Amino acid sequence: MNPNSSKNNFYKKLIQNNKQPLLMGILNITPDSFYDGGTYNTIEKSLKHVKKMIEQGADIIDIGACSSRPGAQKLSLKEEVRRLFPSLLKIKKHFPKIPISIDTYRYQIASQAIEYGVDLINNINIKHDTKYMLEIIKKSQTPYVLMHIKGTPIDMQKKINYKNFQKEVIDFFEKHILKLNKYGIQKLILDPGFGFGKTLNQNYELLNLIPKIKQFGYPVLTGVSRKSMISKTIKKDTNETLNGTTVLNTICLLKGSNIIRVHDIKEAKETIKIINLTKTNST
Repeated sequence: MNPNSSKNNFYKKLIQNNKQPLLMGILNITPDSFYDGGTYNTIEKSLKHVKKMIEQGADIIDIGACSSRPGAQKLSLKEEVRRLFPSLLKIKKHFPKIPISIDTYRYQIASQAIEYGVDLINNINIKHDTKYMLEIIKKSQTPYVLMHIKGTPIDMQKKINYKNFQKEVIDFFEKHILKLNKYGIQKLILDPGFGFGKTLNQNYELLNLIPKIKQFGYPVLTGVSRKSMISKTIKKDTNETLNGTTVLNTICLLKGSNIIRVHDIKEAKETIKIINLTKTNST
């Protein structure tokens, strides 16, 4: 397999297509993800779901084998390997043209996935094994998602005290972008990290930080789909948060998000079409 795959073309398309937001479809092959855990944990179910997402308009498929929901326990490397790679290889075989992102903070997983031709590493925790992960990203020149998080999934909701929330988020990106650039890593995507070490109000404050994060000059990825910032606000079960998800995706897009990470492709695709038409016909 070609270790470079189409990742350079993928990032080039993303940069050149700045006015056309992309849809990242979520494939959780986990038993314990907060919304659809256990739903796609067989190869057959994963393939069927990926096919559906592509047909509905997904531009990227983001595969995760390790839950990052608040309070999630650490998964062994062996188990993440067992869950991820059989499905990944089948997806690459059946859908060779769709860009694939891997949601992992482990450099071992990232390294093997890149060898298999994935286009993007979506790392929720840059502080985990930083040296090894960045060496792999630098060597392969694979596009890399830098996400803001405070703490780790197991304790992040206990680390929600900030002296100055907005300043600390912006300082996080400034510090790590500088570090990554000095290391030779330029193909970045920035994720504000909704739900990762934030209170309910801080998540909504984060929406208004998107334009400031965009000022760093990199594409911005936002993931608000079905998250508790919706269910807690409208006091509904997660299964009843599609409408709220659409509202927040709309806000993210209007604030300048370049990629929205979603569970519900059809609805997100319609949202993008309406927003694009509105912008095209603005005076």
